[in-house]
Amino acid sequence: MKTDIILCGVGGQGVLSLAAIIAEGAMKANLFVRQSEVHGMSQRGGGVQAHLRLSDEEIYSDLIPKGCADIILSMEILEALRYTEMLHPNGVVISATTTVKNIPDYPEESYLQEKFALLNKQITVNTKELAQKCGNMKCENMVLVGAALSFLPFKKATLEECIRLRFEKKAANLVDANLTALELGISAGN
Repeated sequence: MKTDIILCGVGGQGVLSLAAIIAEGAMKANLFVRQSEVHGMSQRGGGVQAHLRLSDEEIYSDLIPKGCADIILSMEILEALRYTEMLHPNGVVISATTTVKNIPDYPEESYLQEKFALLNKQITVNTKELAQKCGNMKCENMVLVGAALSFLPFKKATLEECIRLRFEKKAANLVDANLTALELGISAGN
C-alpha cells in the first residue's frame, strides 16, 4: 500500500501544517512517511507545496514522480491546477474553492472552475464557509483534511488523536474547533 500526496497552496494557508498532521496520523498508523517541501516566496503570498509519501513498505525517495500522485490536496484552486501533471490517471484532486489573487494576471474564477471540472476525479470544498462555522478561520486546512480522509490510509480516530495532541497545549477551544472542522470536511467530501 502506498499513498502519494501533493499538498499545495499559498503562503499562510497552513499547507505545511496540513502535511504535518497527515504525516503524524500516518506514523501513528505505523506507516513509513517521507516528506519534502518547497516554501518559495511563501511569506509574500507565493506558492507552497509539499510531497508527502505514505506506505506500509520503506520509501526511498521524498519526491513523487510525475503522473504518480494519488491525491492533490490544495488550499487554492489555481495551485491545484498547477500540479495536475503530477496526478496519477486514477488520482483525485481535492481543493478549497478559495482563490488568492496574488499575481496581476490571475485567471478569471469561471475559467479556473471550467478547467477544474475537466479533471477525472475532483472535489471542491468551501473551506472558508465551513471554517466560519467552526468559529476559527485558521481551521480551513483541517476542513480540507476532513474532505480527504476517505482517501487517506488511516482512520478518523487516529487523526482526531493527532489533533488533540497538537492543539491541547495551546487551547481547548482550538481542539474543539479543529475537530469540528474535521467533521464538517468529512461531510463535505462525501
